[in-house]
Order: sequence, then structure tokens, then C-alpha cells
Amino acid sequence: MSSISIAGDTSGSVILQAPSVAGSTTLTLPTTTGTLVTSNAMPTGSVLQVVNTIKTNTFTTSSASLVDVTGLSVSITPTSASSKILVLVNVRGTSSNGTANAGDAGIVLVRNSTNIAVSTGGSFYNWMGQISGRNIGSTAVQASASVAFLDSPATTSSITYKIQCSTAGGTLFINRDEDGGNGSVSTITVMEIQG
Repeated sequence: MSSISIAGDTSGSVILQAPSVAGSTTLTLPTTTGTLVTSNAMPTGSVLQVVNTIKTNTFTTSSASLVDVTGLSVSITPTSASSKILVLVNVRGTSSNGTANAGDAGIVLVRNSTNIAVSTGGSFYNWMGQISGRNIGSTAVQASASVAFLDSPATTSSITYKIQCSTAGGTLFINRDEDGGNGSVSTITVMEIQG
């Protein structure tokens, strides 16, 4: 393995170490003046990786207890324990109890098996986001619940973020309206942010 040593302006040196590879590898330097950034020296706040899941099919529940929204989860393995994870969620759906006003339903964000950023403001349900479509005529219309949460998991192990939901006496239809005539999509995106 060969290397090139470059003397520093005042002291010390920089050693360019060639890896052990078969054939030849080309490293192209930029033509503009600037500072090279290495993979372990990204500035704080830099986006290191992005993982996304799009749910296009439907999910229905009438559960008053939290249940997983099938297909609305995403896994990421942080490169550093000091990294933050920005979680962006948008869930489309309809909540209806079959009366003139739609029933309430909501979502929570779960890291592995732990609910995170859970509201403490409610008397009955403490959702992070609420879906409460209102009836137009005989059919409840779709509404959105959106979440933006900056997590600090402090790990380099794989993490799964998922969405759970529950209803307050009605039926929740994810990615569709009450009568199934109109569909939509829901997404969950996670970004590793340099700490």
C-alpha cells in the first residue's frame, strides 16, 4: 500500500493513504476553492441519510386501543449515537361514527415499542395527531394528521418508527373516505441529522 506525505505549512504533515484495491480508483478533486469535508466531519445539522415509506393501500379500525397501522413504519440505523432523527409523518384518512358529525380518531408515533411525544392535554385520548373528518351529506370527508418530531435515540442500533392509531367510538379509514370512493396515500419519512 503506497502513500503520499504532504508537509504542513507550519508543522506536521498530511498523509494520503491509498486503499488496497484491485485495479485503479480515481479521486476527482473539485475545481473550486473550498474545504473538503470528510464523512466523519459533517457540520452539525447535516442530513446524513433519508429513509421513506409510502402507504398506498387502506387500513380500517374501530379499536379504542392503540393498534399498528399496517405498512406505515420505517427503519433506520444511525451512524452515530449523537445523531438526531427527524421524523415526518402525514396520515390521510376519514373518521366517522355514522352520525351528522364524524367520530374522533388519532395517531401516535412509536419508536420500537415506546410511544414518543405523547400529548398530556387530553382527558380521554392523548394522540399526537388527530383525524376528525366532518360529514358532508351522508359521507365523512378525509382529513390529515401530520407529525414533525426531532428524536434523540442515542443509539447506533436499528430503530423502527411506526404509527399507531385508535378511535373514540367511530371507525377510522386510512387512505380512503368513508364510502371508499376516494383514495389517498400516507407517508413516514425519517432523516438522520448530524448531532
